Amino acid sequence: MSGAKGARGTRMRHGGTALLAACGLLLTGCSSDGGSAQPSSGTRTAAAPGATSGDAATPGAAAVLKPLPAATPAALLPYYRQTLNWHACDRSFQCTTFKVPLDYAHPGSGDLTLAAARKRATGAGSTRHGSLLLNPGGPGGSAIGYLEGVADMYAPPVRAAYDLVGLDPRGVGRSNPVRCLNGPRMDAFAAADTTPDNPAEVDALVKADQEFAAGCRQHSGRSLPYLGTVEAARDMDVLRALLGDDKLTYVGKSYGTYLGATYAGLFPTRVGRMVLDGALDPSLDSTQAALGQATGFETAWAAFARDCVTHRDCPFGRTVAEAGRSLDALLRSIDRTPLPTGTSRRLTEALATTGVIQAMYADFLWPQLRTAVKDARRGDGAGLLSLADSYYERRRDGSYANLMPANMAINCLDMAAPFTDPQQASAAVPRFVQASPHFGRAMAWMSLACAYWPVKPTGRPHTITAAGAPPIVVIGTTRDPATPYAWARSLAGQLSSGRLLTFQGDGHTVYGGRSDCIDTAVNTYLLEGEAPKDGKVCSS
Repeated sequence: MSGAKGARGTRMRHGGTALLAACGLLLTGCSSDGGSAQPSSGTRTAAAPGATSGDAATPGAAAVLKPLPAATPAALLPYYRQTLNWHACDRSFQCTTFKVPLDYAHPGSGDLTLAAARKRATGAGSTRHGSLLLNPGGPGGSAIGYLEGVADMYAPPVRAAYDLVGLDPRGVGRSNPVRCLNGPRMDAFAAADTTPDNPAEVDALVKADQEFAAGCRQHSGRSLPYLGTVEAARDMDVLRALLGDDKLTYVGKSYGTYLGATYAGLFPTRVGRMVLDGALDPSLDSTQAALGQATGFETAWAAFARDCVTHRDCPFGRTVAEAGRSLDALLRSIDRTPLPTGTSRRLTEALATTGVIQAMYADFLWPQLRTAVKDARRGDGAGLLSLADSYYERRRDGSYANLMPANMAINCLDMAAPFTDPQQASAAVPRFVQASPHFGRAMAWMSLACAYWPVKPTGRPHTITAAGAPPIVVIGTTRDPATPYAWARSLAGQLSSGRLLTFQGDGHTVYGGRSDCIDTAVNTYLLEGEAPKDGKVCSS
């Protein structure tokens, strides 16, 4: 179970779409354990509400997210006093909707309707603990879709104790989803060259980013200024109250860790048992985050290559170095001559790169990547295109889920774009290539996307201490591609009550079936309130 978005200010997501797809879900993926994953980018220049000023370039001196007043403002009380009307939906689940203010600063200026679903606890009486809210990441991952795909994967004692609840954040899934491009235009956006070789290709990439932003403004302009993580965290508090829970119990994956940590920073005394798996570091600016993620994908590629060369069917060669050269040569070849796929679409270099990146989210996708690359070498791009489509959540009918529009909308609001023009992106390419020889160039240019966003960012880098909150468990995987391990260490260190739990391994996020050691520690915490010792390490 998991989720995440890519480097902020880019097209990359912090989650893993393929995973949810592998679990029979939709959206951001299951992470190696059935969680969610992918997207990237993000932005926020003005301080988050309540944050103090500070030097954003130095994490230790960054602004600190301050808690909101303990008393609920009178203007918000009607939202906290709604009654949830649940109805049967989607097999054994129940669904509901509720209202939140579009703008928390002006509650009377209009409302949004948010959607939630739950799977009722199987236990009764004293065995029940209330609700466990889940978020798979993205941003843009549907928590409802995620819940429907992974609810039965949770340990029976956890399912007995908790109603499992998924809330689609504002702008996501069933909660006023952001709309930007139709299917054919989204196909063109995904295929646009992200390693431009000349001014004409730079202009084409800029045009693609501008058209995406213009589509979002046209179809979802009213809500775009109000889709930030702070607003989503405040929505979670409204739902907590409507569920009848004094404290929020929560498991967030990837970007869901940022959402959960933000909640803890704003409402530290309302935190119950909180697990943050595959953590983002809120103290980083968008350039630092993008470079960190580039490093993470390079680390994941090295792990894949080491494994690949042990297989007789490895299409990349017999040594790790040869594998890297082989990947670069394949992508250059596809850049020159896109491959047929058995459809009207051709596999471009950008789509091929996305397909490779998708497979880095989970080691169970590595065999699929080997096969896809073997086919590509024979002139068939269908396998890599399938991986890329999974990343973007393209449906068989040619339409797309709203993962990428929501991802861009939330990321571009949460943090200022790394670059404001193509010249800055071009100048940054050497730094990105140093961080990631195989993916850095593309990731530098993808980081330009938020430069054309129609709404100015509302936040900036900050630390989150959540002083007064009970123990918060932060899980980091040592070779996580999308949310590098260093980010988990940093977040756990920022949180006054952070407990770092380390998994030595590959893949994006881990809780939910990948490690008995991790699952035992987390389930014990959720069921008994006993948090693992800070610094605990699991290797299986």
